[in-house]
Amino acid sequence: MSTKLFIKYMVSLRCKMMVKEELEKLGLNHVIVDLGTVEILEDITEEQRRRLKENLMKSGLELLDNKKSILIEKIKNVIIEMIHYSDELPKVNYSDYISEKLGYDYTYLANIFSEVKGITIQQFIILHKIERVKELLIYDELNLTEISYRLHYSSVAHLSNQFKKITGLTPTFYKQLKNKRKRNLEDL
Repeated sequence: MSTKLFIKYMVSLRCKMMVKEELEKLGLNHVIVDLGTVEILEDITEEQRRRLKENLMKSGLELLDNKKSILIEKIKNVIIEMIHYSDELPKVNYSDYISEKLGYDYTYLANIFSEVKGITIQQFIILHKIERVKELLIYDELNLTEISYRLHYSSVAHLSNQFKKITGLTPTFYKQLKNKRKRNLEDL
């Protein structure tokens, strides 16, 4: 029988490696270590859970107990994976995608998310899309039209307006700023 654990703030490969190390220190055999979730082969004792929780906290990670917190982390992880780690965003509505991935009614998920996080799922998605736009602008592999297409914006103008609303800068100005800083650093 396996046990599933949920970990908050687990957002990178480095986090995954760290969690694996902590599990091994406690003699726990992991089946799956994924963003936000860990599956171990055995039942975890209260003592092991307490020690794991303490050790993870030292690294800025948090072992979750509360069902609502666990669901919020699942929602966040689906969104982060969808926006940052997949080349192609889903063709269906985000609400349908998230609902289908997690097996819950979207209205229920949206209400819990807003209640706990203080922002809507839609706002959370927009913030992450803008972060992804920033990354893509800095990589300099795609132009704005390609970025807007990849992230399912209806137009470059829509992307630009949303970007400016969130960052206070136009995408072009943001890119120029980053390039200028890079050049200045190279001159040091």
